[in-house]
Amino acid sequence: MSRQPPRNISRRRFLGQASCAAVGCTSLFSTLLNLRMSGTAAAQTLPPGNDYKALVCLFLAGGNDSFNMLVPRGASEYVEYAAVRGDIALAQADLLPINPLTYTAKSLGLHPSMSELQALFEAGDAAFITNVGTLVEPVTKAQYESGAVPLPKGLYSHSDQIQQWQTSVPQSTTGIGWGGRTADLLHMLNDNENISMNISLSGSNVWQAGNEVFEYAISNNGSIGLSGYGHSPGFWGVQGAAIDSRLDLDYQNLFEKTFARTSRQSIDAHEEFSAAIGAESPFTTVFPGTQVASDLHMVARTIAARQTLNMRRQTFFVMFGGWDHHDEVLNNQLVMLQYVSQAVNAFFSALGEIGMQQDVTLFTASDFGRTLTSNQMGSDHAWGGNHFVVGGGVNGRDIYRDYPDLYADNPLDTGRGRLIPSISCDEYFAELALWLGVDKGNLSVVLPNIGHFYDTGSSAPPLGFMQGI
Repeated sequence: MSRQPPRNISRRRFLGQASCAAVGCTSLFSTLLNLRMSGTAAAQTLPPGNDYKALVCLFLAGGNDSFNMLVPRGASEYVEYAAVRGDIALAQADLLPINPLTYTAKSLGLHPSMSELQALFEAGDAAFITNVGTLVEPVTKAQYESGAVPLPKGLYSHSDQIQQWQTSVPQSTTGIGWGGRTADLLHMLNDNENISMNISLSGSNVWQAGNEVFEYAISNNGSIGLSGYGHSPGFWGVQGAAIDSRLDLDYQNLFEKTFARTSRQSIDAHEEFSAAIGAESPFTTVFPGTQVASDLHMVARTIAARQTLNMRRQTFFVMFGGWDHHDEVLNNQLVMLQYVSQAVNAFFSALGEIGMQQDVTLFTASDFGRTLTSNQMGSDHAWGGNHFVVGGGVNGRDIYRDYPDLYADNPLDTGRGRLIPSISCDEYFAELALWLGVDKGNLSVVLPNIGHFYDTGSSAPPLGFMQGI
């Protein structure tokens, strides 16, 4: 799809209204002609120059058991961890040690499958954000139990929490994501009318859906276009000519005209994107043969083509599913966390080949953390969890905020080791949005609840894990 819908019509509103055409064409016609974009009135000072920045969201769908990703390894902390985790505790001797620059409260280690991420952390190119989750406003255990403070809708539900991690509006349901709202503010930095600032390797998603900007979906093989279009001679050439002739007609019907215009923009975007990607030299970095690595490989190829595509700001969405480990969490994570570690390492290495490590930040997200207690070799849906960020622009080799106590019935434990988040998604995302170029004055546009967690008038950053904000 093109970066923007036709000037007088929102694509989403158009598709929604189109189903009413059989009822009343006059009403639809009037609605379309008078429609205006909503939510784009905020003033945003766009940074000058030709700098480039990109955010890459790696969404671990299903709910990663992240307290087996970042694990206590000090003597007393490990005893607490092993006691509460029971048969899903990792062996203390297997944990990969990390040495944070400033965090000293607990000795921590990584899952034994994540040696590549360990190396990135020790090199200062990765950091961990601890016990992050969806919050409407700060909440204590007493307030949780009494209902004194509003809680996220559908807490512990996959569908609700996936949506809320992508919208950062946990008190209500919306189809507009914080990545989309960010793009609404920043997309004018890009001099490209065909291709969106928001690129998805995982199809349609809420995170990249804005009021004005939406995702451009591609595969790890490249842009998705009409089969055979642009090929010649013979049948494909005849087919392409036939498609062009249909799309170039001067339609009088508004539905047909908009459909033809959108289709033409989509075809043009595919041709432009494919040509730009194809012109770039291959990486010497060898990517593993996994789906997540292939997706990140295409992200790196797209970033390599940024100048050809006239991009200064981009977001990328990659979903890696299968993390709902109600059983066999140890065996499953042994494989899947290795896939993540190897893929992220290859991606960062490829960025080094094109000199873009400083300008691209990858961050993880997931539905929720999981219960500390075991569900017979697995764990159940919970709340707060641990996440990592990777990039040359990260204040790396550190742990942000205090890693929580893991003993049963601790002050954050709502039951079975479902931990109240110590850090809101808003604080986590605010740091990333500011780094990408959102003004502090517009943080509440991107993250409506940010005022409950962070003073946007402060000179201090929300968490401090990104440089230069």
